Amino acid sequence: MKKGTIARFVVLGVLWLGLCCYMLAHAQVTLYTVFVIVASAIIIFVPMYKKYIKK
Repeated sequence: MKKGTIARFVVLGVLWLGLCCYMLAHAQVTLYTVFVIVASAIIIFVPMYKKYIKK
C-alpha cells in the first residue's frame, strides 16, 4: 500500500473518530446514535477498502 493511501485512511479515521467523540459527548447514547456511528463508518471506510486494499 502506498504512503498516500495510508495517509488518507489516517486522516479520515482521525476525523471520523473526532466527530464520533463529539457526537457521543454532546448527545445521549441511544441505539440510534450507535446506529449512526456504525453506518457512518460503513459509508466512509468500506468504499475506500474496496478501492485501495482489495485491488
